[in-house]
Amino acid sequence: MIEVQGLNKFYGDFQALKELDFTINKGEILGLLGPNGAGKTTTMRILTCFLQPSSGTIKVEKYNIFDHPLVIKKMIGYLPESAPLYGEMLVYDYLSYVAAMRGLDGGLMVRRINELVELCGLKEVVHKAIHELSKGYKQRVGLAHAMMGDPEILVLDEPTSGLDPNQIVEIRQLIKEIGKEKTVVFSTHILSEAEATCDRVVIINRGAIVADGATERLASEFGGGAVVDVTLRSPDAQLVTSELRQVAGVERLEELSDTGENLVKMAIFSNEDDDIRPALYRVIREQGWDLLDFHRRSETLENVFAQLTREN
Repeated sequence: MIEVQGLNKFYGDFQALKELDFTINKGEILGLLGPNGAGKTTTMRILTCFLQPSSGTIKVEKYNIFDHPLVIKKMIGYLPESAPLYGEMLVYDYLSYVAAMRGLDGGLMVRRINELVELCGLKEVVHKAIHELSKGYKQRVGLAHAMMGDPEILVLDEPTSGLDPNQIVEIRQLIKEIGKEKTVVFSTHILSEAEATCDRVVIINRGAIVADGATERLASEFGGGAVVDVTLRSPDAQLVTSELRQVAGVERLEELSDTGENLVKMAIFSNEDDDIRPALYRVIREQGWDLLDFHRRSETLENVFAQLTREN
């Protein structure tokens, strides 16, 4: 449905986007992940025809952003990070104003507003002034605004930014509900949100795509399977590393800390199907090291994200 091809964006000498290529399928919930400044918002502004790329293009169905920007804008509902709301207006009056701008009137306007009030959970505040609302409710009003024209695609820039944990859960559930009928693209750096909500994620770092796929596949592909976290007391960190690296099934070993107080903490990576704990424990016991922590965990999107966006 959406095809991003060779997308580049320069601000003077600074290259914000570097040859982005990816597609978004109809009915998919796609998460754009990346640290602050990675290029997520720039990508969304180009997708919604608010910015033009320096090179490359985006096609939405058969339309491209250069030749058919108005057609594409009609297909997309866009909620920027700070929803552009008029605080002095009542929620119902504001939604009526938005509906009128979208060309709705009479019974059609009333029906559409009522549908969005129900969908976005605005019944309790529909007759309150917007400036009186919590940020969570303001985001809901912004979502209703973005969906007023019944767009095929919904683009949300950091939709849960600044919300408390309960509000985050509510907006996340709302996005999943909307995603049953529409294509949804949203940016975030909250990894639990992406794991719980998205069908697929695209991870961007310094303007370039570093990973693209379902969260489970990325964790398996980039994370190296399972990890055993070990904390030992030993006067020789190099010996610990050397001995444990030779254990059958160990694919990679990463020293997390050496406090200088004979404590060594490390993450030992293996295939998801291999449980290397018995072999590790035998080596630790034979060497006489004091074992302070020893547990196995599966790789998560959080670990993958940290690995792919690490500064070095």
